[in-house]
Formats: sequence, structure tokens, C-alpha cells
Amino acid sequence: MARRKIEINVLEGGQKTYTVRHRWEDRPVPPPPDGTQTQYLPFRQEKGRHGRPEWLKAKVPDGPGYREIKQTMRGLKLHTVCEEARCPNIGECWNNRTATFMILGNVCTRSCGFCAVLTGKPQGLDLGEPARVADAVKKMGLRHAVITSVNRDELPDGGASVFAATIRAIREEVPGCAVEVLTPDFKGDREAIRTVMEARPDTFNHNIETVPRLYGAVRPQAKYGRSLEVLRYAKELNPAGLTKSGFMVGLGEVEEEIHQTLRDLREHEVDIVTVGQYLRPTENHLPMSRYYTPKEFAEIKKYALSLGFRHVESGPLVRSSYHAHEQTEDARRATAPA
Repeated sequence: MARRKIEINVLEGGQKTYTVRHRWEDRPVPPPPDGTQTQYLPFRQEKGRHGRPEWLKAKVPDGPGYREIKQTMRGLKLHTVCEEARCPNIGECWNNRTATFMILGNVCTRSCGFCAVLTGKPQGLDLGEPARVADAVKKMGLRHAVITSVNRDELPDGGASVFAATIRAIREEVPGCAVEVLTPDFKGDREAIRTVMEARPDTFNHNIETVPRLYGAVRPQAKYGRSLEVLRYAKELNPAGLTKSGFMVGLGEVEEEIHQTLRDLREHEVDIVTVGQYLRPTENHLPMSRYYTPKEFAEIKKYALSLGFRHVESGPLVRSSYHAHEQTEDARRATAPA
């Protein structure tokens, strides 16, 4: 940690954010189970050698739907994780009139090694945000709204009350719209989780993000076991609701670690799982070990389905909210696992 390079940036209004350079050697993790040293790809890859494969090339975002949603978000002063996390599917999703709202601001109190969201000291709470999110959901004509947030570890409830207020505002403004939440771990605070669940989201999502061995570098302020318990407790509070989680591959994990993570999620009663390729946002983020092929993603999906998940989304460009509406419908149709 001490050797990490940190640059302080000052936004308009004096808010401080931090640019952190993440390197594996600064956050050492145990070697893979077989002891083989992991090799990582350079950030600037040579075309034809380590360049991005064809199956990972997304279209430049544009189109009437994309422009309309962007205008709606700016007009209501809202953030989306699609933009802040530089999602490769933003063009496809926005043109299909789906977007993931990011509440509680756009500055996160944590410094995960994979994430492009700003790290720093958030300023205050926007108590009018839930109503504006509901307004945007209505204007966009959504049938399935996804709500996520940055981590707000400085707040007593981690922002859980704002999640709950947003769910209720959408229910009031757009009756019949399904609401999915993708929450932080709230430091494992059960009262915070209960606050969210009492607002009755249709789907509760909390991402495990990576295999446990890599947590020290990938999610330094999080705990693997704590995230699993968050998912289990959400299911305990609402057994009829869907629980969901997801993780990335391409950070140096091996097959057995992927399988064990999937088994852990099922043992904690997770219904839906998403698996996608890690793509390094900038040179300041953790390096990537390799690109998984579509065939490998299909094999991961096959294994996950054999464990009893109600729905599995596994592919190179899959992200947590990718095809969220279809995931939920498919999971509802599926027979509940034994």
C-alpha cells in the first residue's frame, strides 16, 4: 500500500478526488493454487499480438436512444454507472432504453483496483435524487430500473436509506416497474441491508467481483466472506425475491477458483450470476492476465447451471446489469432450485 502512487485532484466546488496507481506488487496476493507465476498483458497492446480480439469490440455509442437518454440524465443532474465505469455496452443498452442509475454521487470512498469510478471524499447527500431518478424512469418508459451507487462508508447507514427512498419513489411514480438494486456491502451492517430490503426491491444484487485469493488487490477494503453473508441475509429477509451476484475473469484467477466462487454463491442462495471479461480502464488500474474466449465463457455457464442457478449470464462483454430485464424474467420462469 505504501508504494502506491496517489495524485490529488480538485473538482469544481473544491471536492477532492484521488488518482491511485494500482499495481500487483503494491498489494501482494498469494500465487495461484498450482504455484505458477501469473503473466500480465501490457496496457498498450500490439495489434495482432495481444490486441483486443474481435469478440470484444463494441460499437462507438451513438443513436437517437443514446442521445435522448444522455440528455435526460444531464437535464435531471443524474449519474449512470454506464458512463462512470466506462461500460462497453453503453451504446447498445441506451439505444434499447435501459440504463443503470448511480445514486449517492459519483465519488466513491473505496479504491478498488479494477474500477474507473472516482475515489475521494464525497460531499453531502442529495435528498432530491430519489424523486429525479423516478422522474427519469417515467420519462424513459422503463419496465425494469436498475439502481446502484458508489460506496459511502462515511455515512452511518452507507446510503441504505437513499436506496430505499429511490425504490419507493419509483414504485409511486411508475407502478408496475420492476426495481433491481446493486448495492455496496454496507460494511456488513444488517440494519442497512434490512432498510433496503424493507423497500422490497424485486432483485437484490451485490457483486462478489473476483475470487477470494485476489481480494487484497482487487477489493482491498472489502471482504469475500462478508459479501457472501450480505447476499445470504438479503435472501433471508425476502425469500421470494431474487438475489444476484457477479464477478470478472482475466485478473489471474484459475478454473478451480472460478468453480469454487460459483459454488460459494450457490451455497449462499444466489439465484442469478453474471460473469464477464475484466477490461483494464486505464494504465492506473490493475493489469489483465488474459482474454477468455466465448467458448470458455460457455463452459463457465454450463458449470454454473449445473449448480442450480436460475439464470447465468456469461460472456466477454457481460456486465452486472447487461440484459437485466431478461435475466429477471428468465429467473422467474425457472423452477426454484432444490
